[in-house]
Amino acid sequence: MGEPRVRARDLGISIGIYSPGMYNAITDVPGVAVGHTTVHRGDTTLPPGRGPARTGVTVIWPHRDDLLRNPVAAGFFALSGTGEMTARSEIEELGRINTPLALTNTMSVGLVYDAVCRYLVERDSGVGADEGPVIPLVAECDDSFLNDARGFHVTHEHVYAALDGASAGPVAEGCVGAGTGMHCFQFKGGIGTSSRVLPADAGGWTVGVLVLTNFGRRHRLTVAGVPVGAHLPYAPEEVGTPSRDEGSGIVVVATDAPLDGRQLARVAKRAALGLGRTGSTGGDTSGELLVAFSTTYRPGREPGAAAREVVASYAIDPIFEAAVDATEEAVLNALCMATTTDGRDGHVLPAIPLDRLREILAAHGR
Repeated sequence: MGEPRVRARDLGISIGIYSPGMYNAITDVPGVAVGHTTVHRGDTTLPPGRGPARTGVTVIWPHRDDLLRNPVAAGFFALSGTGEMTARSEIEELGRINTPLALTNTMSVGLVYDAVCRYLVERDSGVGADEGPVIPLVAECDDSFLNDARGFHVTHEHVYAALDGASAGPVAEGCVGAGTGMHCFQFKGGIGTSSRVLPADAGGWTVGVLVLTNFGRRHRLTVAGVPVGAHLPYAPEEVGTPSRDEGSGIVVVATDAPLDGRQLARVAKRAALGLGRTGSTGGDTSGELLVAFSTTYRPGREPGAAAREVVASYAIDPIFEAAVDATEEAVLNALCMATTTDGRDGHVLPAIPLDRLREILAAHGR
C-alpha cells in the first residue's frame, strides 16, 4: 500500500488569512449538496471500446428548494476556452442557473446533459411544459489518458445515482466521480474542494469552491508559493509517459453572499487567480472554465422590476480574496488526496509523494 493520503492542511499548508468552514468544502455554503458516481473497472489490457473505465460523474445542487422555479444568480468566466460548459450562454445572458451542475469527461457531455433533462422531467411535470425546457449546466475535462473514451462508460444510471446521492457535509476528493481519470501537474489529480468563512466585519459570508483538475506541467507546480515542481523530476519509470502539458480545469464557486450575475462573473474571474497561483498557464488547448453562483440571491422569473439588495462594490474584495484562496487550496486537495492510478494502454499517473512534498516545503520554511 502507498502512503496514506491527506488534505493540504494536514500537511501544514495554510492558504490565506481566512478560516475554512466546518468541512473545508463547497458544502459549507448552506444548501449546497455534492454527489459522485465513480466508474472504475476493467484492467489495462482491454481493447479500445471495452475498457478500462476510469471516469465518472460529479454533481452539485445549489439548493433543492425547487431549483427550477427558484434559480440562483450565476456568473461565468473562461480563462482558456478550449473546453465545454453548457448553459454558459444563458448564464452570460440571464445571470442565473436553474438546474444542478454536472461534471464529467469530454465525450460524455451529451449523455449527461440528456440524463439531467430526463431526471428533471421525471420528477417535475412542469419541465418541458408550462415551465418550459431546461438547459442543464454540464462541464467537462478530457480523461482519455487513463480512461477508454471510446467505450462511453458513463450511463444515465450513473448520472441519476450522483443526483440522488448528493448530500451536504464532507465531500470525497481525489479519484472520485468526474475526477477518477484526471491529472494535476502530471501527477494524479481529480476532485478537490475548500471553503472560507469571512469574519463578521467582512460580511460573515461563506465562499466554497469545488474543482475538477486536469491541467498543469510538473515543473510549474507551486504550493503555497514554493516551487515544488522544480524539485520533483520524473522518476525513471515515468520516462516515455505521454506528455500532459495541457488539459483543462473546471472551477465551481458557491457563496451565500447576495451577489447578482454581474458580480458573480467578477468572482469567477478572480478564482482563476487561484489556478494561476498553483502554476496553471491556461494552455493553448486547455479549457479552464469557471462558474460562480449565489444561494441567497434568487433572480426569480416574475414580470416587472424587482429591486434586491446586493453586496456593495466596496465590500466585495474579501469575497474575491476568499475565492482565490479556496480555489488554490481546492487544487492542492485534489492533488494530495488522489492515488496512483493506471489506465488504458498501460498508462499510469502517479500520486504526488507526500513525504517528499513535506520535505520540500520544510526546506523552504513552510
